Amino acid sequence: MARQEILFDPADIPPAVKYEKLFEHLPKLNEQLPKTGRHPVNRNCLLKALIYKALRRLPFLSDLTFELNNNPSVSKALGFHPLLPAPSVERFSSFVRDTDNKELKTVEHQLVQTLIELQVISGKVIAPDSCPIVAPLKENNLKTSIADRFDKTKRPAGDRDARLGVMIHYPNPFKKKVQYFWGYRNHIISDAHTELPICETTQQAQVHEVEIAKKLILEAKDNFKLNIEAVIADANFDAEHFLRFIIKDLKAMPIIPRNPRNEQPKGYQIKGNTILCEAGLPMYRKGRMRPKRTGILYCQYTCPIHYDKHVRPQYIICPLYHPKFLEGKGCNVLIRLEPSIREQIDYGTKQFKELYTKRTSVERVFSRLLAVAMQQPTVRGYNANKNHATIAHLAVLLVALSAQKSGHPDKIRFVKSFVPCFLN
Repeated sequence: MARQEILFDPADIPPAVKYEKLFEHLPKLNEQLPKTGRHPVNRNCLLKALIYKALRRLPFLSDLTFELNNNPSVSKALGFHPLLPAPSVERFSSFVRDTDNKELKTVEHQLVQTLIELQVISGKVIAPDSCPIVAPLKENNLKTSIADRFDKTKRPAGDRDARLGVMIHYPNPFKKKVQYFWGYRNHIISDAHTELPICETTQQAQVHEVEIAKKLILEAKDNFKLNIEAVIADANFDAEHFLRFIIKDLKAMPIIPRNPRNEQPKGYQIKGNTILCEAGLPMYRKGRMRPKRTGILYCQYTCPIHYDKHVRPQYIICPLYHPKFLEGKGCNVLIRLEPSIREQIDYGTKQFKELYTKRTSVERVFSRLLAVAMQQPTVRGYNANKNHATIAHLAVLLVALSAQKSGHPDKIRFVKSFVPCFLN
């Protein structure tokens, strides 16, 4: 059978989705071309391809390479030669592993700055939060049999940079389930109104989110000159130093509910200048103390049977058989001597309750990041996971900017559907 002549080059067929319109808004990375030798693969094309992978929700780098080799028109739209083989898996992996995260953060910064200039992001009401990134390790696979699976002193061989973290679920109302994992956490500051991320960073899983949130808020305020009016967060951020930072430094309103864990259980009574324990005995005043962890001045009262030499001969054991007496040195009470910063927060006002309803906006931000596979990394190592998370944020911000500039301001959060439905 005679071979038919091709009337046109398949690579010249325009793609159904015009990715050129999407990537024309993406700031460029600096290219450092060598003076001698073969030129490397264009870094901006590699970044576009990885953003394309996130938007197409391709699970592995091998799927990305296969997609580019079988779709010359898409390969051409991303900047590659359509008739040449696509970059290898190793090339993409090297880019994610070796690229300095500061370079990608610079691109992210420019996207956020443009959205602020277009008055899409205001930053008046922000919401900090974090989400776990579970590393693809056998220690995280509960179907495998491993001794000391969650022993934090034994680093997993598959990723030496991963650290042990905690995930909390609520399978039933008011019943939480704690689960350990090896990996990282992505911390963000989001705009509560537009539900778009402003700043982000990826840290190892054991790093506490309150300290990171404080640094990110300062970074966002300094870089983008935000006029922050309120900070919305869940009860995990109910820390005295964080509340003081919001009220005193930011001059903003903290919309953070009280954490029950920070409230000392009432196992005592106050009568005049005397503190009575649950058994009705006057507690022994041990003195003032200022713990380094909180920096708050307390007066400490302890069990009189253990510490008061006048009361000790009268009792062999606690009259109530209190478990703290049997297992330790009895009850211990800390009476605060300094006013709490929480007294300046109006928890019951209508404004507080209405603003707190917007806290779920940050959950929807993570939901969209999950849609571009941010929590399913295919790379290993600290820097690679940081870049993997930042690329997911770039995809979300790039869709928002493209929607705004293309005349679809109501579609800035359509991460899944904007590209296939509105760029065709």
